[in-house]
Amino acid sequence: MAKFKIIVSNPMGGISKSIEIEGSRVAPLIGRKIGDVLDGTIIGMPGTKLLITGGCDKDGFPMRPDIHGGVKTKILLSGGVGFKPRNRGERRRKTVRGNIITEDIVQINMKIVETAEKTRRIKEETENA
Repeated sequence: MAKFKIIVSNPMGGISKSIEIEGSRVAPLIGRKIGDVLDGTIIGMPGTKLLITGGCDKDGFPMRPDIHGGVKTKILLSGGVGFKPRNRGERRRKTVRGNIITEDIVQINMKIVETAEKTRRIKEETENA
């Protein structure tokens, strides 16, 4: 079975947290795509909503949101995830991974989109208005 290292970043506080999961806890993550919003109870953070922002596979190749499927492929890049051009107009053929989480993925990057406190605060403000 797969084992994932999940990096959860909190944009409000500017900190990140590393969580390792394995066994039956990884099943809800397999088949998800970059950009999907998940419930935080999957990784032990109840009351939060998490957005999948990227990751990398066992060989270190990054996931790209514009490559469909869970495949590893070589594409011509001019910038973005997986290639940082040194000169203006430079392009290079690089190996990257698709946007779907498979068992070959080792690290998944996520960010907190919504917390229970934020939701509670919004409800209170709408009730008082």
